[in-house]
Amino acid sequence: MLHTPRGYVLPMDSTWRMAVMATRHCLTGCAAGEVAGMVLTTWWGWGNLANIVVSVVLAFVFGWSLTFLGVRRAGLNVPTAARTALASDTVSILSMETIDNVGLVVWPGVMDAGLEDWLFWASLVVTLAIAFVVTVPVNHALIKRGKGHAVMHNIHGADQDHAHDGHARGPGLGDGDDAGLGRAHHEG
Repeated sequence: MLHTPRGYVLPMDSTWRMAVMATRHCLTGCAAGEVAGMVLTTWWGWGNLANIVVSVVLAFVFGWSLTFLGVRRAGLNVPTAARTALASDTVSILSMETIDNVGLVVWPGVMDAGLEDWLFWASLVVTLAIAFVVTVPVNHALIKRGKGHAVMHNIHGADQDHAHDGHARGPGLGDGDDAGLGRAHHEG
């Protein structure tokens, strides 16, 4: 069940719950990267194109880093953790960043707003909220196909078994999956 701000309860199967959680995770990294990029490029006096490029790059870096650190804690080695972050987050971040940045570019006056301007912050909140709503179905479709954040849930689900067999199952699970990441051995 999903509880909405107005108290409505929406029934959800597990793939929709996973999609909401995955998108919320993506939103965290994207928002951190967007804000950092916009603050830095505005402070440096860089133009709009540089602002967008730096913000998007940092959104990917922050998003991938959150996943990378999480799967490292789950026991994956560095190369497998890096591939896992790329495989699980790239499409989600790309979707969120595309929607967010298109919204910022088409919203009148936003690209000229400074850090002290309410329009700067309000537009970021609104466009990221819209990007969240659009990205949930994207993540749902990926998860139903065993892609995207389903990879993460396989790892974290296997983390329960980790203590029993000394391994954490990585994406691909050795079945020829596109990620091709196979089984990861625990370091340490």
